[in-house]
Amino acid sequence: MNILIVKLSAIGDVVHTLPSLAALRELYPKAHITWVVEEASSDIIKNHPHLNRVIISRRKRWVENLKKLHDIKTTITEIRSFIKTLRDRKYDLVIDFHGLFKSSMIVLLGGGKRKLGYDSMQEFSGLFLNEKIFEDMKKHAVDRYLDFIRYLGADIDNPEFNIPIEEENKIRVETLLKANDIDINGSFVTVNPVALWDTKLWEDDRFARLCDRIVKELKYKVVFTGSKDHGSIECIRSGMTFPSVNLEGQTTLRDLAYLYSLSGLLITTDSGPMHIAAAVNTPTVALFGPTDPSRTGPYGKGHIVVRKEMPCSPCFLKKCDTKRCMKEIGVDEVF
Repeated sequence: MNILIVKLSAIGDVVHTLPSLAALRELYPKAHITWVVEEASSDIIKNHPHLNRVIISRRKRWVENLKKLHDIKTTITEIRSFIKTLRDRKYDLVIDFHGLFKSSMIVLLGGGKRKLGYDSMQEFSGLFLNEKIFEDMKKHAVDRYLDFIRYLGADIDNPEFNIPIEEENKIRVETLLKANDIDINGSFVTVNPVALWDTKLWEDDRFARLCDRIVKELKYKVVFTGSKDHGSIECIRSGMTFPSVNLEGQTTLRDLAYLYSLSGLLITTDSGPMHIAAAVNTPTVALFGPTDPSRTGPYGKGHIVVRKEMPCSPCFLKKCDTKRCMKEIGVDEVF
């Protein structure tokens, strides 16, 4: 049996799909399972023990190149190669976990006897499906995705997250920590102050005051993580009285998973790293503003969401003139 999973991005979405992969593998132990994923999130599932193959879509780069008329020949060659690889198997089952136009195109190109997705016409995603299930938006994303596997006949009690951490990830992280005089036995707190949406960000000076209190009152060292060149981490550190460590841009996603597993706690915005930490069972304090933690908060037990109830929330807006929902979160309550 050949199965194709379509879940392209983002980091949190890919992490949320891992329990469905585990349940799918248990349901079909001898199946050949392929996952199509975008490049930015691919590190999470490369060499995954439940997968036979990962096909990486470089869609964003291809679109950008075609728009700018840059490196057209190479881009077209890569697209053709991607499609050829995608179609080199006859899939018995295709599951579109994404439900967007970009994922529906993969479903169309991949073919397949059973094409399963949500009963939705969002971005015309339902056009190419021949089996559909109801998407219950009151559920957490992890449980919504597991509904596909339940539909196929699985009985799921304990969702299993599995991010394959390899020896090279351990060596790289432990080397970084040792170089910064950090004990790997949970004597530090990790802080992820970055997020893709401007509306999800907490103010830098509040992070600085919070981290100073962690160092002074709790006697924990603070290690920052985040995407490269974001800028806010150095701004936060410059506002701190006590020293801290900045590992911004120095870790892969699987490095990050191992780093968080060693950490006593992660304090974070609503972001991909938040979901990675929850997946490796690291206690997480998550600051939420415009989004709904019941749908996309840190999954599992042992996590705390700090959020202000607002008449307008959740608004899911990426831009806001006031950002009141985040600005009203105080340092004391997070501490």
